[in-house]
Amino acid sequence: MVLEIEPNEKGKGIEFVSKIVGGTIPKEFISPAEQGIREACDSGVLAGYPLIDVKVALVDGSFHEVDSNEMAFKIAGSIAIREAVMKAKPTLLEPIMEVEVEVPEDFLGDVMGDLNSRRGHIEGMENENAIAKVSSKVPLAQMFGYATDIRSKTQGRGIFSMEFSSYEEVPQNVANEIIALNKPFG
Repeated sequence: MVLEIEPNEKGKGIEFVSKIVGGTIPKEFISPAEQGIREACDSGVLAGYPLIDVKVALVDGSFHEVDSNEMAFKIAGSIAIREAVMKAKPTLLEPIMEVEVEVPEDFLGDVMGDLNSRRGHIEGMENENAIAKVSSKVPLAQMFGYATDIRSKTQGRGIFSMEFSSYEEVPQNVANEIIALNKPFG
């Protein structure tokens, strides 16, 4: 089975197209191949995380009149997409949160240092009535336990809000750790 893969527009999901001409793969086997491709994308190729926003084109393949069946094409589709994706050098993405923190100015240094230690990027700061407002973007994975941490760093006087901003590529050293932790046994 021969596939062409390319990035799809953000938010478009997995798009499958059959470019089979001349009956190299019978029509009844194209749908099972698509099913195998979609299932492999959903279960993830790299560290078990799903693929998002990918165009997959089924370009060529072959069949055997006696041995070919739907299950064989479903498995072939799954194997083909995994091989194609690995050749394309996939990257892991992580959710990035927009984090707004309000703290008394006395605690600003501790809070900014903590955000930086969480791989955060400070995007802006304002001061109003001895209250510092810090805007930053921080990976969601680094925000667990932040409510407790900010209370302890600010004697209970710091508050924060966070909302989803975007997906961004995980730094390579962190991606290597994630992949190593999620490798199947064997």
